[in-house]
Amino acid sequence: MALSRRLIPVVIVIALLGAAGWWFTRPKPIVVVVHEVARGRVEASVANTRAGEVEACQRTKLATITGGRIDYLGVKEGDRVQAGQVLMRLWQGDLRSRAAVAEAQLATARQRSTEACTVAANARSEAERQAALVKRGFVSASVEEKARTEAAARAAGCASAQADVKTAERQLEAAGIDLNRVVIVAPFAGTVAKITGELGEISTPSPPGVPTPPAIDLIDDSCLYVKAPMDEVDAPKIHPGQPARISFEALPGKTFAGRVKRVAPYITAVEKQARTVEVDIDFANPEEARGLLVGYSVDVEIVLETRDDVLRVPSAAIREGNRVLVLGADGLIAERSIRPGLANWEQTEVLEGLAAGDRVVTSLERAGVVPGAHATAEAGAN
Repeated sequence: MALSRRLIPVVIVIALLGAAGWWFTRPKPIVVVVHEVARGRVEASVANTRAGEVEACQRTKLATITGGRIDYLGVKEGDRVQAGQVLMRLWQGDLRSRAAVAEAQLATARQRSTEACTVAANARSEAERQAALVKRGFVSASVEEKARTEAAARAAGCASAQADVKTAERQLEAAGIDLNRVVIVAPFAGTVAKITGELGEISTPSPPGVPTPPAIDLIDDSCLYVKAPMDEVDAPKIHPGQPARISFEALPGKTFAGRVKRVAPYITAVEKQARTVEVDIDFANPEEARGLLVGYSVDVEIVLETRDDVLRVPSAAIREGNRVLVLGADGLIAERSIRPGLANWEQTEVLEGLAAGDRVVTSLERAGVVPGAHATAEAGAN
């Protein structure tokens, strides 16, 4: 009995030492980042595969119809111009001379027409007078016949002279068209983006099959839109009227609301890149787009569908096979299968498998994050 009493303290000490050894050698819980499952909005969206760009609603690259020496250059790059304003004119001395000749010929033709038609009118009056005298028996029928023949001849001369006037008018009109071939006029109000050529240099239009820089590149920057290439796989999901978000590398942190205007009816194949379809997006508030530069690099996200007040988790937390890791109240990581709904790169709707308040592990890349592991939530994580 005395021996048993002496052994009790020894057993207690050994038990305490064993407990202390287990405590100091036990595996430490893994620190993980968790996200508390809650309700919110989930959107399904698609984004452009390559950078899009800002386009002007109206942009034209102007050149004269015929070539020649630049005789007048009325604008500089960056100038604002009005519709109908003359921007550039080639030397046209020979054409102006031809136009002056055509104008003089028209004046002469009109004078001749007036003279011939006046004579024809007098001859017609004379024929009518001779016809009256024949009825009264004062002249013979042959005299009347001669007067009628003379009137008909003069009428034909009048008609011929009037035809000459029309011919001269057409010649003058053709001379005016030739003058317009060497003049560039602004078809709409806008900004001159680029000018190719200087005063006194030779400007030539593009021959077939040989691309030549335009003499003047004119843009209407008062109306802007975005053109973005979308993957051909996403093309059937995109329709005019869908909302979009527009962001610019040059304007970090700022997003513009937009709406799909047009989906191209064909696929664009770019060498060494994916096949895409061009999508045009209008700015929802055009006033916000004022000041943006044509050609800005753009990223576009088109919203295909939206669901509000649904259970959701971060998309990055979903593992292969639609499984997630959940940190339980006992500090153990457990694996669960879920049935996902609408999804995007950030959030995924959960139809089955989780409840509000569950803590889903999002730091899947950390070592030891496996089902059954002991873990603790990182401070500040939710």
